[in-house]
Amino acid sequence: MQTNFTPEQLRDPDVARSNEVLRACVHCGMCTATCPTYAILGDELDSPRGRIYLIKDMLENDRPADAKTVKHIDRCLSCLACMTTCPSGVHYMHLVDHARAHIEATYTRPPMERALRWVLAKILPHPTRFRLALAAAKLGRPLRGLMPDARLRAMLEMAPKRIPPVSRNDDPQVFPAQGERRMRVALMTGCAQRALNTDINDATIRLLTRLGAEVVVAEGAGCCGALTHHMGKTHESHASAAANIRAWWAEMQGAGLDAVVINTSGCGTTVKDYGHMFRNDNLAEKAKAISGIAMDISELLMKLHVPEGADRGLRVAYHSACSLQHGQQIKTAPKDLLRRAGFEVVEPRDAHLCCGSAGTYNLMQPKLSGELKARKVRTLEAKSPDIIAAGNIGCMMQIGSGTGVPVVHTVELLDWATGGPEPRALREARATA
Repeated sequence: MQTNFTPEQLRDPDVARSNEVLRACVHCGMCTATCPTYAILGDELDSPRGRIYLIKDMLENDRPADAKTVKHIDRCLSCLACMTTCPSGVHYMHLVDHARAHIEATYTRPPMERALRWVLAKILPHPTRFRLALAAAKLGRPLRGLMPDARLRAMLEMAPKRIPPVSRNDDPQVFPAQGERRMRVALMTGCAQRALNTDINDATIRLLTRLGAEVVVAEGAGCCGALTHHMGKTHESHASAAANIRAWWAEMQGAGLDAVVINTSGCGTTVKDYGHMFRNDNLAEKAKAISGIAMDISELLMKLHVPEGADRGLRVAYHSACSLQHGQQIKTAPKDLLRRAGFEVVEPRDAHLCCGSAGTYNLMQPKLSGELKARKVRTLEAKSPDIIAAGNIGCMMQIGSGTGVPVVHTVELLDWATGGPEPRALREARATA
């Protein structure tokens, strides 16, 4: 694609990067075949190619975002299926992130939308605040039918039936390896996950220490910054990311780290991009080093060699989170691990399509999100699974709200198969059967 940025514009590192991305695009349109919003809406401007044209026009002319551009960029899930499909290697993620930051800086949203986005940015990345919000949402859920805004109804419906107690495993500390120590890793405990499902981090710690990893929860680490980053709130997202970089760098320079392990794939995609996010910052070297050792839990477990298990007689429908299969290009490891542990693994039709969770998307775009959820649940249930497994808390909450099949994190099944407790969702499903 030909671009016409001025030399002055190209002195801005973000514009220079967007120029590189735009020039890689050859207008082929292959991305439209795998774009979930284009599949639903059939509007060229709701495809990656259409959004690229809108972003190019906005950035190249250095103009404030308009309502039309904002509408179509907001509808983008950032599922990154287009990046998997693109034969030219267009790095759409960096382009749309730049567009969102430009929108945030130049566009004045309607008052209600500004308020909702402010609330989400101030609550979701903070586990204690999020817990309080979930408790309030549970109380307000009976009144959701009275809410005039579908986004408010979606927020009330988000609260799980059970809000788990705080897990002290999420506090800064070191968990020693069982037996001979094979590696030392930092576990990213995250933010929303700590409020929604504490079993995931607990299972991760048990499994890693059982397999010979010393696990450290680093002092000062917290939210990865993804939620605010994808809202265009660069200052807030970079502040969260910088805190993590400093916390994990201190561990690297202290007792050392072989990996930063992440069990929420949406966070993993962002942490692996810290090197790019901070490329022109005084944290550039440290950020690049952290990105270089960041690993999804499935990647790390492939190195630690989960022992082979006997056939458990359970069929697991595996949902591949977009941030894992498209963002990190990890496609086979989780399935291979589950099969090795003794589970039958099946995949749904159109496994490349998003479930509609996508960070805050299910709250800000509830209609489109609901259509994608219904489609995903239908294809998963068509496989007649005993269990649905995923590697991202957002996907788990989204799919779980639309099915009676128990939904668990992949690591919970692997922990169970190697000596840990049966996942809570399975126990509860059996008790109510």
